[in-house]
Amino acid sequence: MSKLEYKRIGRYIELLTDYHSNGSYKTLKNNVELLPQKNYAIMIRTLNFERNDFSEDLIYVDKHAYEYLSKSKVFPNDILTNKIANPGSIYIMPDLHTFVTCGMNLFLIRFSKEVNQRYMYYCMKNSEKSIKELAHGTTTKTITKDDVRSISLFMHTDINEQNKIEQLLTSIDKKIDRNNKINDNLEQQVKLLYDYWFTQFDFPDESDKPYYSSGGKMVWNHSLKRNIPEGWEVQSIISNHLSFVIKPGVEHFDTKIYLATADVKGTSISAGTLISYEGRESRANMQPSVNSVWFAKMKKSMKHLCLNKEMLPIISNSILSTGFCGLQCEEISFEYIASYISNSYFETHKDMLAHGATQEAVNNDDLAGVYIVIPKDSVLQAYHNITQPIYAQISKNICENQELTKLHDWLLPMLMNGQATISD
Repeated sequence: MSKLEYKRIGRYIELLTDYHSNGSYKTLKNNVELLPQKNYAIMIRTLNFERNDFSEDLIYVDKHAYEYLSKSKVFPNDILTNKIANPGSIYIMPDLHTFVTCGMNLFLIRFSKEVNQRYMYYCMKNSEKSIKELAHGTTTKTITKDDVRSISLFMHTDINEQNKIEQLLTSIDKKIDRNNKINDNLEQQVKLLYDYWFTQFDFPDESDKPYYSSGGKMVWNHSLKRNIPEGWEVQSIISNHLSFVIKPGVEHFDTKIYLATADVKGTSISAGTLISYEGRESRANMQPSVNSVWFAKMKKSMKHLCLNKEMLPIISNSILSTGFCGLQCEEISFEYIASYISNSYFETHKDMLAHGATQEAVNNDDLAGVYIVIPKDSVLQAYHNITQPIYAQISKNICENQELTKLHDWLLPMLMNGQATISD
């Protein structure tokens, strides 16, 4: 069995660096279209890791700058930690299939071949709380390179044991990542179908031809200020024939998982917080239900929960924050309402109506001015038939990821502290 010993990680560090610049070039934020693909690099930032989003709010640097920043080139599996702003947070670099350089608030850590790089990431992640305690300073808490080198970790000394632990934890992470990528693809399929049917109005007509393109009759709607198919209606998202607003209030329970808005990123759900009925905070007061669709009321906060019957493991064990607004749907309308809420039109309109002194958000009165097209029952049924299996698979992957995350979070300290071992 591998020995566990406290080791100072500085002895294994091959590279410890941060952002370097001579200031002789410009960065381009969200203007990658101005550069040929082979002539730019992404400057990775804390923001990307915290949001787990490496496609939005990017800063690009040209290839000349990337080559100048040779000491801070970032490769897959490199470890990064914050210097300031939540200093000591530990991240690992995914493979973005492009050139990446280190942002200004990060230290880049690369270990020698004496140790398994990803094992060291898991080891540091397991000790993240104590690493954060190294931050010092009177006004702004900071971690220095010397602080990083001084970190001592309880670690396996046998690299073969490190490899086995890393392979097990990585296999769980890869399965979670695979499920997320599948869901991203499925969500894109639904968005394209929704846009084709309900924005362009090219849903299949009675002859199975695209309605609008085939000359389907359109009529002017004053609320939307555009033409819609004849026989369709327009109603408020807060008051319509397909859904109704879920009021605050929860049934009595012993313990459940509380999902705050911060526990949802896009459609991904974190582990949440275990709470009791008596000890819960006042915001933990929304009851999830089958065929309900939820969105965050806050401005610029795209957080969506689409709770169909495949989400029963989460529905039965969770309580939601009043920061969410919930719409209870019929089975036939669930996928349509879920697709509408996920559409950029809804989020843009919601943000325009948000208000507040400290935190801008919408209320029910605001949402009364957000309109939704009500299609004919035959079109609604057809959309349900096509998208129900897609939403079902998305939900199954979300639930599986929750279980995998729980397994990962349980295994990590057990393996790192030697309370659990991996047999050959």
